[in-house]
Amino acid sequence: MGKQFSELSDKHIEFIEKQNIYFVATAAENGRVNLSPKGGDSLRVNNAKQIAWMNLTGSGNESASHVIKNPRMTVMFCAFEGSPLILRAYGHTTVLHPKDKNWNHFAPLFPESVAARQIFVLDVDLVQSSCGMSVPYFTYEGDRDDLANWSAKQGKEGMEKYWLKKNQKSIDGFETEIAKRMGLDE
Repeated sequence: MGKQFSELSDKHIEFIEKQNIYFVATAAENGRVNLSPKGGDSLRVNNAKQIAWMNLTGSGNESASHVIKNPRMTVMFCAFEGSPLILRAYGHTTVLHPKDKNWNHFAPLFPESVAARQIFVLDVDLVQSSCGMSVPYFTYEGDRDDLANWSAKQGKEGMEKYWLKKNQKSIDGFETEIAKRMGLDE
């Protein structure tokens, strides 16, 4: 059934690269736990010990606020077709914004988007596989283009206004540092 590994194997990486959806979990020392579904062309396995994912603009900014307070993160992948498998990567995460030093190292890994808000870099310290035998089958129909269409309409200036209005604090009132780290508070 469940097995633990110190890093991602080639088989794990191959499985991850086939997934159309993944889930990200974060939590501060107190307050609510956040669990977010992610999709699209937004995740890269950099090597057996590192995963990066591009965080596009959303209605909240919980992951950023949590990682600032407590850098732990879990990323989960789940087979909805084929052989059952749940794969979790645990570790410590760094959140990068476009003005941060390492942004230009990671940003070229992803498609360009006006909605690009952060990149999270997970340094993996544990990988766990489990059976997933009770996970139902689902059929992938395609990615949604709603966010891409909406953010293109907003443009850079509209996105920055949205970040200032909606993305500065978590639902628990924790700072996300988006204004400061994007240079929008100057």
